[in-house]
Amino acid sequence: MTIAEKVAHLKGLMEGLNCDDKVLNAIVDILEDLAYDVEDVQDALAEVGEQVELIDEDLEALENDYYEFDDDCDCDCDCDCCDDDCDCCCDDEDLYEVECPACGEVICIDGCIVDEGEMDCPNCGEHLEFDLDEEEEDEE
Repeated sequence: MTIAEKVAHLKGLMEGLNCDDKVLNAIVDILEDLAYDVEDVQDALAEVGEQVELIDEDLEALENDYYEFDDDCDCDCDCDCCDDDCDCCCDDEDLYEVECPACGEVICIDGCIVDEGEMDCPNCGEHLEFDLDEEEEDEE
């Protein structure tokens, strides 16, 4: 039962009981107005929801036409990683955990950053340098 139907039922009960109380009649009239307003808002919301779905479908079509997404490549760099001659390290699976000596934040970095040998801590901005030669000597 909708709100408008409930208010109509209440109004019918009041008429059936011959209730002539002005305050109760005024309250029921206000409830009736509110019930119709709620129905109008629900209808408008449903219409907006349909329009948003249409916009979403149109946007998806535009994205597919304009951006030419390639699902095989999940790289964030600006190169064409799906080429065999790509040297951007996008295919590196090795991840390393590094603790910033300044702030103690543990940072997860990939092989590209290690190969570059340096980066700034994303937490505090401290410049970090990596020297793999020392690690390799320790292992021998």
